[in-house]
Amino acid sequence: MDDSFFKDGFASDGILNVTPRQAYSYCQKGVLLIDVREEYMNRYKTMDVPEVIYCPFSILEETYENLPKDKPMIFADAAGLHSKEAVRFLIDKGFGDHIANMAGGLIEWERDELPLIIDKTEKLSGSCMCQLRPRNKKD
Repeated sequence: MDDSFFKDGFASDGILNVTPRQAYSYCQKGVLLIDVREEYMNRYKTMDVPEVIYCPFSILEETYENLPKDKPMIFADAAGLHSKEAVRFLIDKGFGDHIANMAGGLIEWERDELPLIIDKTEKLSGSCMCQLRPRNKKD
């Protein structure tokens, strides 16, 4: 991995943030995407990149040691809020030199018309673009 990963993006509160377009480009070059959305949220729309690990934010504290320490990672969620907290947590655990937050999350990824995998049987409902609740299924 070349050093450009550490030069792109912008810093906020000591955290490196990258845009969805930058994240997509890095993922095409071998950077790992870590999706911290809860399981019910990542079944409908997923970011179509070569390598994704699903690690819900709610269990990150118990599972973070399973993440690779030798590979650059970009953390993403629906809007970039939980992923930013995940990055902050991991910086405190010694992961700071090769991780970034994807600012804007899936909402901005979709706005930028980046590739998605959509499972229409898992559609969510809610009042915001990230559609927070599983849709009530009719029998």
